Amino acid sequence: MSSSSASRSPLAVLISRPWIWSWAAAALAFAATLGLTSGRGGGELAYAALSFGAFAAIVGMGQMLVITLGPGNIDLSVPATMTLAATLALRAMGSEPGTAFYGLAIALAVGFCVGIANFALIFLLRLPPIIATLAASLIYQSIAIWSNRGLRIKPPEGLAEFATGRFLGVPNIAWIGLLLAILVWVLLERLTWGRWLLATGQNQRAARLAGVPVEAVRAATYVTVALFASLAGYLLASFSGGAALNMGTEYLLMSIAVVVIGGCSVAGGDSNVPGVWGAALFMFLVVSMLNSYGTGAGVRNVLTGTIIIAIVIAASTRRNRQ
Repeated sequence: MSSSSASRSPLAVLISRPWIWSWAAAALAFAATLGLTSGRGGGELAYAALSFGAFAAIVGMGQMLVITLGPGNIDLSVPATMTLAATLALRAMGSEPGTAFYGLAIALAVGFCVGIANFALIFLLRLPPIIATLAASLIYQSIAIWSNRGLRIKPPEGLAEFATGRFLGVPNIAWIGLLLAILVWVLLERLTWGRWLLATGQNQRAARLAGVPVEAVRAATYVTVALFASLAGYLLASFSGGAALNMGTEYLLMSIAVVVIGGCSVAGGDSNVPGVWGAALFMFLVVSMLNSYGTGAGVRNVLTGTIIIAIVIAASTRRNRQ
């Protein structure tokens, strides 16, 4: 540790952490929402934030890994992947008891195939990731529409109870999101693959010259984001009582917003797991706060976008001063 770092106060060290800003924003949004109700319903609001924020955190962590690969890397097929995985999984289970793990396997298989297909378009056809994943998402959504046929199949009762249940007062969905966050953190901070991913994002050519299997890292990353999206879709369908064809729509920009607000660099080579979770909670709390004010959907979208832009500018300014 340098002498300058050692002389810094604990508060200064805490403020310098990129993830602290998303958590501070979430705390402010939580306090503002409670202020409208004179402090009533705090427990219910926290529970709802953990429940719905977990879905954004799961897809956000997958998107974070892709964005860490460097400029131009992004997966726009996340919403379609969520819908396709949920639709096929619920159709395979058919609301039959004891089929939850079978449905999960179907959902993850869909995610694996989607990830492979996306990377094949990027690597073999040399398509920019934004074009490849956007075009592929149209195919995935069409398959979901064809397989759905207007039906809304309910999840097995036991799976629905698990998805909407809680353990130690915390939603089961949030526990899953937390476990995935720990897994991703260990992957990035303690395993060789994580160092390869960060090196690839910082300088792909240098990483290749250093012996990093760059294409293998990219392939694994695109498979991982698709697996996370598939799992989120499976859990969301179980939580909401069935798969809908528009169920993943809001998670396109959401998955990107939580990465940026969470303190990750859009230039790649950097990641921030705690920040993504904080940003996911913040996004839900902002919508809840605006709903409490009785604002319309259009106003909510404008204000939410403005808040996101303000936070991104503030974070960028802070980084430039460092």
